[in-house]
Amino acid sequence: MFAYKAIYVIVLREFTRFFRQRGRLVVTVARPLIWLGIVGAGFSGLVDTGGDESYLKFIMPGIIGMTILFSSVFSTISVVWDREFGFLREMLVAPVSRTTIVMGKLFAGSALSVFQGALLLLVAPVLGVELTVVKYLYMLLLMIMVSLSMTAMGLVIASILDSLEGFNVIMNFIVLPMFFLSGALYPVDSLPFPLDKVTYVNPLCYGVDSFKHILLGTKGTLVAELPLYLDIVVVSLFTAAMIVIAAISFSRK
Repeated sequence: MFAYKAIYVIVLREFTRFFRQRGRLVVTVARPLIWLGIVGAGFSGLVDTGGDESYLKFIMPGIIGMTILFSSVFSTISVVWDREFGFLREMLVAPVSRTTIVMGKLFAGSALSVFQGALLLLVAPVLGVELTVVKYLYMLLLMIMVSLSMTAMGLVIASILDSLEGFNVIMNFIVLPMFFLSGALYPVDSLPFPLDKVTYVNPLCYGVDSFKHILLGTKGTLVAELPLYLDIVVVSLFTAAMIVIAAISFSRK
């Protein structure tokens, strides 16, 4: 029971910090809208949609994936921040296991990501994406799955690094390639060799593809490219592996 209370306190602290940082809140809301407006308009004439599909409609699942990726990974920067200012030490001496702290950080980052993705999803009907209550609920479940995997990956990296500068460098080195090689902005099949093969090593590719299944379907030119069950299996396995590695890393550090 005490472990559940500890996880609740960690999640509540992260949400409180998020809503108190107004600049972060504004950027979080504005960033995906800017990508939709600028990148969507710029790429619409470069990517062949087959004539029937809107490019803005096609990148909607990818922008949701981008929002979850950035929010999940960068939420784990609080681990490095807490370490530098001594708060993490206070958490580690508390009568809770290291795994409890990892799960608290994991749930906090994932909840923030899902919250932001759910808000962005409300824009989908404006872009011509049919969004029913059932589809919205399915998307929430998939967003929870993807956000857990991305937050767990961020925790693994944050548990190893000791400075904010190092975190930012590695995150930019990892996050941007993951986004651009996820099929978010263009179909994976349109990429040249060997980028098309490298893309399928990227776990975010499977997360974005699962979003396409719900929002775009499986018929047409710009749609999901992989079976939904494969997307779920790959993301689930990646999530489990990252959680285990993060827990082990926290225990050793």
